[in-house]
Amino acid sequence: MKLLEKIHLGNLELKNKMAMAAMTRSRADIHGVVGDMTVEYYTQRASAGLIFTEAIRISEEATGSPLTPGIFTNQQIEAWKKVTRAVHEKGGVIIAQLWHTGRVAHSIDRNGKLPLAPSPLPIKTMQHFTSQGMKDYEIPQEITVDEIKQTIKDFGQAAKNAITAGFDGVELHAANGYLPSQFLAESANQRTDNYGGSIPNKTRFKLEVMQELINAIGGDKVGIKISPFHPYGDIILDDPAGTYLYLIEELNKLEFAYVELMRRNPNFPSPSHYPSEDEIEFFGSKIRQKIIANAGYDKASAETEIKKGIASMVSFGTLFLANPDLPKRFEKDASLNQPDRATMFGGNKQGYIDYPFLEN
Repeated sequence: MKLLEKIHLGNLELKNKMAMAAMTRSRADIHGVVGDMTVEYYTQRASAGLIFTEAIRISEEATGSPLTPGIFTNQQIEAWKKVTRAVHEKGGVIIAQLWHTGRVAHSIDRNGKLPLAPSPLPIKTMQHFTSQGMKDYEIPQEITVDEIKQTIKDFGQAAKNAITAGFDGVELHAANGYLPSQFLAESANQRTDNYGGSIPNKTRFKLEVMQELINAIGGDKVGIKISPFHPYGDIILDDPAGTYLYLIEELNKLEFAYVELMRRNPNFPSPSHYPSEDEIEFFGSKIRQKIIANAGYDKASAETEIKKGIASMVSFGTLFLANPDLPKRFEKDASLNQPDRATMFGGNKQGYIDYPFLEN
């Protein structure tokens, strides 16, 4: 079974081609500090070839949702050290996904401060989860050029903090409608400066952040997650194919380890002007770095994807959430636990660290 074969990714030797995708679980405390439950959660899943953490805030300014972890204070870094140490003791490999939510946020959980975004354009088709329940999105504040430069520096510092915390690398969360995605989309970016207008200008932020990460910790420890045809968060591009083909062309000029390429989600249909092609095939052949295919895979479809030869690995989200020993279950063709969606975000150990393992 190709999924269970070893692979090299950057400077890492991985025991299989199965990655645990990043999934927000909202189990940190109000200071963005993870606890013993989070140590147990990731340690349980150390049989994955690679673990991506839940998205981690790079700064206080990056805050979008309550009870999400950060990596910008000493207390946060020390807490993550317990996670990485425990995962490594179990023979696992763990990468920190770095996160700035941009307009996917609310002032309720930002000390009354409006979120920053490329342009003052709110999300209109959905509501935001806050510490006071679901709320309509606010009109964000347009991020200044000075604030853009500071945000890029914050990404670099977060990468250094992640290495200090013992992580094996970092991934730029440039998917799912968060700040890096917002710069690409006309529905979120109507700037007329160097960060808006033309495709080169709209991709500038992502590329500058990637260069900052590479400079901070070395390209063999850096990757990026992108979701070209996923409109989550009202991210609508006039020319999604052209924009992402340009972005990939420019990313190919940088030295880093991998691209996690996310397919569209059937729960969030793409606009009618979007291409219908499969993202892995459409973009994959253009990407120079190793590709991790993401979203909606099961054992059979993941094995088929690997055999096609475009993707080197596949990342699994809810399957790893509900099945901490997923590689063993795939190997033995065992039945799978079903995820409890009511306990995915927030709460205690229920639906977090109490999913059963296969009996030996």
